[in-house]
Amino acid sequence: MRIHALEWRQAWPTFAVAAVVYAGWGALTWFHAALPFAVALAGGACLSALHSSLQHETIHGHPTRSAALNAALGWLPLSLWLPYAIYRDEHITHHTDELLTEPGRDPESKFVTQGDWAASGYLGRATLAVNATLLGRLAIGPALALAAFAIAEARRLREGVAGRRRIWAAHALGVAAVLGWAVGICGMPLGDYVAIWTYAGLSLTLLRSYAEHAAARDPGRRTAAIEAEAPLAFLFLNNNLHVLHHARPELPWHALPAAWRAERAVLLARGGPSYRGYREIARRFLWRPVHAPAHPFV
Repeated sequence: MRIHALEWRQAWPTFAVAAVVYAGWGALTWFHAALPFAVALAGGACLSALHSSLQHETIHGHPTRSAALNAALGWLPLSLWLPYAIYRDEHITHHTDELLTEPGRDPESKFVTQGDWAASGYLGRATLAVNATLLGRLAIGPALALAAFAIAEARRLREGVAGRRRIWAAHALGVAAVLGWAVGICGMPLGDYVAIWTYAGLSLTLLRSYAEHAAARDPGRRTAAIEAEAPLAFLFLNNNLHVLHHARPELPWHALPAAWRAERAVLLARGGPSYRGYREIARRFLWRPVHAPAHPFV
């Protein structure tokens, strides 16, 4: 595919992110034995979260007009667990603002229905309450998300949902390629890879999504703005400015800061949650739930 000069000026920052992600992944896995585990953990978690942000960009039609090229840029499952096609389909559904936060309708909702809350029992409700705190989301959130996803996908496969077997077959090939390099060629222990690139990477990604939505009657007030700075703003490719992203999903990540400065007052006037950064979120919600686990309106 030929990329014209104007399109290239819009596309090159995302190609640069892809180069950082894949070169960093290759280097960290190749040199894993020479690195302290803490360094490998921090670097791998950051690159895994950045890769998730890159996938998010490609789902929204960046960096080129070719959906196939964009998908190829983000398809490789470095984190192992989430097929690209499922992420794409569920995230597009998530962008239906009238469904935001509603369990069973918004695939990315962190709420449960009031009926499910009542039926969860003491241990289940305690787990959901802990997961609604920032510390709980970072510590046990990945395990809960992975378990819930595995259960849901097993059910869909049993039910014969159209296209699901094909998606998982293609995903299995990607996982084989990733582990063939990391474990087979680089000799990285599988447990180390999963701990770093799956669990820790997902934990960091859950930091981004932790406070980005709230339950509200008005769909315009359900999405937050988190005015984070580097390095987290870069790891999340400015998706922390989430109310702007929902309002203008066609904007590439590198255009969001300028658009935010121009539209900040209008977007904040909608009345959705806003935070000055992740330090404020940690100060307020490290030990306290950001919201009640049960959706107040569903």
